Amino acid sequence: MLFENSASPPKKIKNINIMKLKIFSEKNYLPENFDYHTLKYVPILYPFWGKTQEDPGDFRNGRFDNYVELGDSFLDLTSLAEADLAIFPVYWHLMQSNKLYRNLGIQFLEMAKQAGKKVAIFSIGDWQQDTSSKNTIIFYTSSFRARRQPNEFAMPEWSSDFVGKDLNGQIPIRQKKAKPTVGFCGYAPPLGIPFGMKKLRALLRMGGDLVGLTKTKLLSYRTGHTTRVRALSTLSQSRLVETNFIFRENFAFTNKALQGVPDERAELARKLRLEFCQNMLDSDYVLCASGYENYSIRFYETLSCGRIPVFIDTDCILPYDFAIDWKKYCVWVNESEIPLIADKVAEFHSQLSAEEFVDLQHECRRIWQQWISPEGFFTNFYRHLQRVEDTS
Repeated sequence: MLFENSASPPKKIKNINIMKLKIFSEKNYLPENFDYHTLKYVPILYPFWGKTQEDPGDFRNGRFDNYVELGDSFLDLTSLAEADLAIFPVYWHLMQSNKLYRNLGIQFLEMAKQAGKKVAIFSIGDWQQDTSSKNTIIFYTSSFRARRQPNEFAMPEWSSDFVGKDLNGQIPIRQKKAKPTVGFCGYAPPLGIPFGMKKLRALLRMGGDLVGLTKTKLLSYRTGHTTRVRALSTLSQSRLVETNFIFRENFAFTNKALQGVPDERAELARKLRLEFCQNMLDSDYVLCASGYENYSIRFYETLSCGRIPVFIDTDCILPYDFAIDWKKYCVWVNESEIPLIADKVAEFHSQLSAEEFVDLQHECRRIWQQWISPEGFFTNFYRHLQRVEDTS
C-alpha cells in the first residue's frame, strides 16, 4: 500500500503500561451542584462515570458510544498512587469564569504535584491560558503553532460517525477521473447570502480582514471565514478542478437555522446533516479551513468519510502531529499559497495512479478510525506522555 502508517512504533515508557494506561480522577473536584448541561466532565472519563446527557437532535449525538463500550480495554481508572496520569475532570476553560471553580483546579493540580503525577487538562477553543504548572499536559481543539509549548497537544472536535451509523462502516469509493472534484458544504459569508445588511456586514468584515484591520486582540473573535472564502473563490474560478459547493446562509446547526417546533427542527437538522455528508461523498477532495477558531471540524469529518482533505494551514496544530505525517493524507496548502490552491489540488491528483487514489480513500478512513475517533484517540493517548518525556 502506498500510504503506510507513519506513526513511530510503540516504545517502552518509564513506569507506564502502554497496553493499559492507568488514569486517576475524582468527582469531588466537580463543581458543587454540577450542571450536566453546561459543565460536562471530560469524555476520557465516560467509560467509568457514564456518558453525560446529549441532545438527541444534535448531529454529534452518539459520537462517544463506541468509546464508552471499549474504553476500559485500554484505560484503567485507579487510585492516584497507582496512576500514570491524573485527569482534571472538567474542561479547563469553563473553570476560568468562577473563582470557586478555579480554586478546585488549583487544588487538583497541587494534589497531583505532591504525588509526583502529571495532570491532563482538556479545553475547547483557542488555548490562550497559562496554568503556570510544569506538571500539566494540555489538550485543546485549537491553538497556534507559533505559541505552542512542549506540553501542549491538539485533540479533535468529534462528530458522530456518519459512515458507521448510516453506511454500515463502508465508505463509498470514488474512481479517479481526469479532473478532481472539490467539495464544500457550509457557511462562508458573504458567499451564498442574499443581498442585505447581513451580506454587507460580512463584506465589510472580510474587507477588514484583508487589509489587516481585524487582526487585533480586541477584534480577532469577529473574523474567521476570510481564509475559506478566498480558497472557495479561487477554486471556483479555476478550470483545473470541478467544484461541488453548497453555501449556507447560517451555521447549519444554530437555532436561527433550525427554527420551528421541536420535531420539525430535528427533521431539518437531519436533512442538513445528510446534505453535508452527501456533499463529501460526492467529492474527491473537501476544502477544510478554519472558522472563528483555528481548527476545522470538517477536516476530521472528511477523514471519517474516506475523503481527501484540502487543508488550509493557518498555523494549525493537528492531533498526533508528532507521530503522523499529515501531509501524506491531504493536499496541504499554506495560507500564503491560497492563490495556487487549484494548481496544488490538480498536481496532487495527477501524481496518484487510479489504484493509489482508491488506496488513499481507505487510508483516510483508517487514520480517522485508529487515531482520530474517540476510541482511536484515547487508545493512543499514552503517546503524549512518551512525547513529553522525550522532549523534557
